[in-house]
Amino acid sequence: MNMLEKRWFKSMVAIILFLIIVFLLNTNKFILNPIFVFLKTIFLPFVVAGILFYLCRPLVAWLEKKKTPRWLAILAAYLAIILFIIGFIKLVGPVINDQLKHFVNNLPVMVSTVTDWFMYIQENRSTFPDFVQDALITASEKLETKIAANAGNIANGIANGILSAFGFIGGFINTIFYLVLVPFILFYMLKDSHRFAPSVAALFPKSKNEHVKNIIHEMDKTISTYIQGQMLVSVIVGTLLYIGYLIIDLPYSLVLAIFGMFTNVIPFLGPFIAVIPAFLVALFTDPIMAVYVGIIMLIAQQIEGNIISPHIMGKTLNIHPLTIIVLVLTAGNIMGIIGVIFVIPAYSMAKVLVIYIVKMFRVE
Repeated sequence: MNMLEKRWFKSMVAIILFLIIVFLLNTNKFILNPIFVFLKTIFLPFVVAGILFYLCRPLVAWLEKKKTPRWLAILAAYLAIILFIIGFIKLVGPVINDQLKHFVNNLPVMVSTVTDWFMYIQENRSTFPDFVQDALITASEKLETKIAANAGNIANGIANGILSAFGFIGGFINTIFYLVLVPFILFYMLKDSHRFAPSVAALFPKSKNEHVKNIIHEMDKTISTYIQGQMLVSVIVGTLLYIGYLIIDLPYSLVLAIFGMFTNVIPFLGPFIAVIPAFLVALFTDPIMAVYVGIIMLIAQQIEGNIISPHIMGKTLNIHPLTIIVLVLTAGNIMGIIGVIFVIPAYSMAKVLVIYIVKMFRVE
């Protein structure tokens, strides 16, 4: 066989061409700027609609099995979302509002407590070991240096704050835009999702159509399991935290539990982020309560890691914990919190694609 016809040679040429294109685009960034602006505009609505799609699809599919027309099943899914939002606001909203008001009212007391701690440390610094005194002096000097260095930026910060206030109108318009666009995108996702795989497969040669459909099916299964499972796991973890916080009578228990529920969607780092505000509130209330908060978080994470996640998520993702850590840290450095949240599902879909292609080549 001629070397030009060998698969490895074609693959190498394709990779080289891809790298050349990336290099040319990187050196001529003005070409990519309009594309990035467009993608940034539609990214959030499509992501929100995509998450709602995977949450609503089981209900739509179940209603269709009951001989319900698709349009009526989609309408029922919309109604379920609206009822959930209204119910959440009616039942949980007042409690959250009261706890937030109480927190704001108690904030001066917390600040005063921190000030008293610093004063106590300052007054009794001579009683501490030498290495502790050196550490306190170093920390104090660094704090003073940073305050002095940033003092000139206070005026700029105030000016920027005033300018950002004028951006409220633009933000309000964007919110209205998203509120209109997300339901619109969601409707067509639910209505035409069954046409996606055949439409993509039609772009490839007929001999590859079934392979393309199978790859899309596996990727869809992976992302569906991840989104539905992660949402359910987060709700359960939030409930466990709320029960634990109620048992130890932690202030602002509902707000802190909801915060823990939302941060749980962040791989690896979520539990550590969730415990910070709860730990601080407990520390201000009663230092021993901070220990209880740590125990509650540890118990909740053990239940989630050993019982809930394996049962709900199964082994669909099958990603080594070390791989998750590397992915999260890398994505966080490159794309920030957005990268941290979406790197695992993106990696999972890429993994499905690579594994299927390798298997396909081996069979051929």
